[in-house]
Amino acid sequence: MHKHVLLYGLLGGVLIAGLKFVEYRWLVLEHSLEIYGGLVAAVFAGFGIWLGLRLTRHKETIVVREVEVPAPLNFERDQRKLESLAITPRELEILEWIAEGLSNREIAARAFVSENTTSSAYSDAHRPCNWPSSFA
Repeated sequence: MHKHVLLYGLLGGVLIAGLKFVEYRWLVLEHSLEIYGGLVAAVFAGFGIWLGLRLTRHKETIVVREVEVPAPLNFERDQRKLESLAITPRELEILEWIAEGLSNREIAARAFVSENTTSSAYSDAHRPCNWPSSFA
């Protein structure tokens, strides 16, 4: 607070000295109408710009939509590929739930873990498979 008062006081002193430098009395007496007109115009222009920016502000709307993708009903697991990837039974269980189309929240409820644990389990499981970190 004290810095602001000091700054405004210093700025006011500089402005007064500048006006005195250009002969304040002559400037105000000779061009008073122009000065007041300019100040009023500047105030209204500033207010108009502020109001225009405030009224025309665009608010972003984010829409999240889940799309169900049907999984094939007859899926056969390749045991040799599964052993070569060295996926743990828990990771395999989570991957099966993902294949069923469950969300992280639903998987977390079934596995009795948090959603973050589900995400990290998915990350751990997808690394040996060279899958992308998320599916589009």
